[in-house]
Amino acid sequence: MNTLTIGLFPSNFYVLERGWLSSNSLVVLGEHGAGIVDTGYVTHSPQTQSLVEALLGDKPLLQMVNTHLHSDHCGGNAALHRRWPNAVRHIPPGHSAFVTAWDERALTFTPTGQRCERFSFDASLKVGTTLEIGGSAFEVHAAPGHDPHSVVLFHRESATLLSADALWENGFGVVFPALDGENAFVEVGATLDLIEALRAATVVPGHGRPFSDVAKALTIARQRLAYFTANPDKHASHGIKVLIKFHMLEVQRQSTDELSAWWRGTPYFAQVHGLFRSTCSLEDYMADAVVSLVKSGALGLADNVVFNKD
Repeated sequence: MNTLTIGLFPSNFYVLERGWLSSNSLVVLGEHGAGIVDTGYVTHSPQTQSLVEALLGDKPLLQMVNTHLHSDHCGGNAALHRRWPNAVRHIPPGHSAFVTAWDERALTFTPTGQRCERFSFDASLKVGTTLEIGGSAFEVHAAPGHDPHSVVLFHRESATLLSADALWENGFGVVFPALDGENAFVEVGATLDLIEALRAATVVPGHGRPFSDVAKALTIARQRLAYFTANPDKHASHGIKVLIKFHMLEVQRQSTDELSAWWRGTPYFAQVHGLFRSTCSLEDYMADAVVSLVKSGALGLADNVVFNKD
């Protein structure tokens, strides 16, 4: 847990930073209770609940808000709502039908080989409005690119931006619509322009440490965007490796046969291979991705067992 003091970051804002399997969470502690933005991955649900309980003391959790519904941002929703059943649950616009029907394919859980416990919601966020979270007012801004329905939240009083996966200190999240063959890099650029116009003093990203050098982060993100726009196949390879690494963060170690069975049963890999690398076999494409992760030190490989190294 990281309590920030940089910039004008309010003393009642608490960042829960827990590595890359779970997104960061922001807990806003108000006079009568608290709100939380994003709830991490399902395997961290007990930890998320314990951390929130420690911050709240005898106060209730009044709200849960998701910037988008990727599994690492909403996996704790169900557990937190069991603990605080009166908390009002807000999800991004565009997701309501998928959540109501619990369409795991449309929500991307099945295609990416990830898990999320079923949850429900009380309201959809409305872009262009202000939402009170833990007694503090946050502007809701559309932030498509990484996810077409994603939002960012801006606390104008302290110039604090919750950027989700639209902006990190060293880039941004995988542009998943681009893996579907859509021209979503344009939306990434527009979202970066929006973030620049907000003139945030402090950014709490979806992953990684909060930061205050927003201009530098935007420069890095735009350079990365230009490279991926010119080389969409490189972005696709990056996306494949991110999904493999995420899986290994969850399972920690698997035999090469088990890992192969997992990716053969995960639809995104065949889809991305068909769109971006059909000149080689799917098996070679995936093997190249694993070898690259091993060479970079992100994964280890010994005696036909692949294991996570951090």
